[in-house]
Amino acid sequence: MPDTLTPPARGFAKSEFEQRCLAAQAVMAEMQLEAMVFATEPEIRYFTGFMTPFWQSPTRPWFVVLPIHGHPVAVIPTIGVPLMETCFVGDIKSWASPAETDDGISLLADVICAHVPASGRIGMLMGRESALRMPLADIFALKTLLASREWVDVTHQIQRIRMIKSPHEIQKISHICQVISGVFADIPSWVKPGLPLSALFREFKRRALAAGADDVSYLVGAAGSGGYHDIIAPPDDRPLAIGDVMMLDTGSVWDGYFCDFDRNFALGNASPAAKEAHQRLYDATEAAMAIARPGATPADLYHAMDQVLRPDAAAGGGDDVGRYGHGLGIQLTEAPSHTAWDKTELAADMVLTLEPSVIYDGGFLMVAEENIRLTADGAEWLTTRASRDLPIIS
Repeated sequence: MPDTLTPPARGFAKSEFEQRCLAAQAVMAEMQLEAMVFATEPEIRYFTGFMTPFWQSPTRPWFVVLPIHGHPVAVIPTIGVPLMETCFVGDIKSWASPAETDDGISLLADVICAHVPASGRIGMLMGRESALRMPLADIFALKTLLASREWVDVTHQIQRIRMIKSPHEIQKISHICQVISGVFADIPSWVKPGLPLSALFREFKRRALAAGADDVSYLVGAAGSGGYHDIIAPPDDRPLAIGDVMMLDTGSVWDGYFCDFDRNFALGNASPAAKEAHQRLYDATEAAMAIARPGATPADLYHAMDQVLRPDAAAGGGDDVGRYGHGLGIQLTEAPSHTAWDKTELAADMVLTLEPSVIYDGGFLMVAEENIRLTADGAEWLTTRASRDLPIIS
């Protein structure tokens, strides 16, 4: 079992949230908006620090209104007031929820109207990887209550703000990456043939928590003779056997921030095709790392990896997984996406995954994933780098 690493400080200083809100308010000034409205956990947590597992219950809606000047205003169920009072907010409006008919919608409309004139403009997240966490009927009702006000899409602008991580955010992500790197490194000492895949999952989670992770909220993987085909299914009770190729992919959490990476292993022996696939994936991540720097794009990283994996493929390339990595932070996956079409300009202090995949030996799938941080003139590994050679558990 790896030694527990010394963690960074939990939480953030008030100045961190001030800077985040000021960045969004600068966007409002540029786009001539009077306020932004957030209704999902990542944005509410990002701008206020409101962190709770209570989001797993879909019963109650939660809202934050960020005006162009001043602190955020929380419009939340009464059950959340004590926690929200400890967060970065200027005012809290609450109601007893769940309510039979009006579940906070008229209260939210009143708060918006107090900050946005009848002819004003409201920023809302409307694009890819966003959601409005409220019933569709309530969305229609809110539109009616705010009929003369224009709703403006600010998805790109808010995602851009969140893409650039502060030093404290990077410390948290780096810490959980190192905790889980140690857990992965210890796998050959305890994984043996005969261990059911379901027991492997449980033991990995136990060891990750013992090593210092707050949660292992995402763990997928697979094992099969010669290779695997599915990378998102839950585990079954099939026992591991000599000749299996095994993969575990985890999104583990520390203080609300994710790592997201995987490791492949073979038990006893591996085919030449499996070994070669692992080396190609390693080389693909190396190719992406070589060009990962401010000014590059996710499409550049995608093509660099695809050229290694499928050098003879037509332009566009890629298998049906769809992308070769993504952003990382308070969500397991964030913008941008390493695809052939994502032209987002990369910048220093973005945290990304490199996640190429390849089909080999008549249909087996293999995926490799690492986490990196962009620096002023390149990039650095946050995960402890996997070996080029497929690890064999003997």
